[in-house]
Amino acid sequence: MAKTEEKKFEQLMEELETIVKELENGDADLDKSIEKYTEAMNIIKICNDKLNSAEEKVNKILKENGTLEEFNINDGE
Repeated sequence: MAKTEEKKFEQLMEELETIVKELENGDADLDKSIEKYTEAMNIIKICNDKLNSAEEKVNKILKENGTLEEFNINDGE
C-alpha cells in the first residue's frame, strides 16, 4: 500500500471519512480511538499541504512571454 503522503487527495479524504465514522460509532476503546484520532490529524495535515500546493499552482498563470505571474482574483470589485 502507498505511503499516506503519496496517496491522492481524494483517497485521503475517503480514509478520513472512514475514520470519522469509526470514531462516531463509539465502539473502539480509548487507546484505539486515540490512535485513530492521531491518524486522522496526520491525514488532515497532509491534505492541507496538498491543498496549499495546489493553490500555489493555480495562482500562477503562464504569460505569453513565458514568465510566471501571480494570478489574483478580483472579488467583483
